[in-house]
Amino acid sequence: MPELPEVETVRAQLEPLLVGARIIDGDSHPSAKFSQAPEAVGHSVEAVRRRGKYLLIDLLPEQGSRRELIVHLGMTGGLHMASSPIDDPYRRARWGLDDGRHLVFRDVRRFGRIAVVASGDHRSLPTLHELGPEPFDPRLDAAAFHALLARSSRRIKTHLLSQRPIAGVGNIYADEALWRSRIHPGARRVGLERSDRLLDALRAVLAEALEHNGTTLRDFRTVDGTKGSNQHRLDCYGRSGLPCGRCGSMLTSRVLDQRTSTYCPTCQAH
Repeated sequence: MPELPEVETVRAQLEPLLVGARIIDGDSHPSAKFSQAPEAVGHSVEAVRRRGKYLLIDLLPEQGSRRELIVHLGMTGGLHMASSPIDDPYRRARWGLDDGRHLVFRDVRRFGRIAVVASGDHRSLPTLHELGPEPFDPRLDAAAFHALLARSSRRIKTHLLSQRPIAGVGNIYADEALWRSRIHPGARRVGLERSDRLLDALRAVLAEALEHNGTTLRDFRTVDGTKGSNQHRLDCYGRSGLPCGRCGSMLTSRVLDQRTSTYCPTCQAH
């Protein structure tokens, strides 16, 4: 699933392509997950933002109140610009712009989501509504992060994936950050010192992934159709059975709370 670096890469590419454009028509797959897409018709794009793993497209109507077009890419979703509305069995939504271009949302497995809501009203999307702070929020320090982690006795990786203590972190970057900070993914209590290390590690792995346009393991593509390159820099995720780059022990994997985690049994002793 695309995580913060992938979604931010898409946002950065979309913004100059969409801001100022007016949406003049649109259509969607009949599924309730996508059927709100045409409600963006008649609005102009004011800004393209990101919150966690969600894209938030600010819409200005000709009259009335502001709205947001919200897109979650799911597992296999992607956005691209097209010069014509070409038929595609995996097209889940399309928005026609006033200059003849089309913004297309394609999603093979249909795990994505589209919503159009009143600006700032995210109650219909509970995960978005209850997101924790952004990783690079300057107000998020070790003490605040530790307090957020301490709210749950779940395994640390499971808690990270819930999006409650911090936004935008999924399986890839959780594994990478836990490896860097030498914390076992199954740990249930993380003290202030380890919280500080983990926050630093999360910020580092996310920043590096952003520099390389995200991680493409299979499906992720940027708006212009290219792959990210961060997959060539991973230290832990997907490397079970290979030597740890720090101590040489064999990396291993284990299913924790229905999610596979990769870690070093020596560096990340439980």
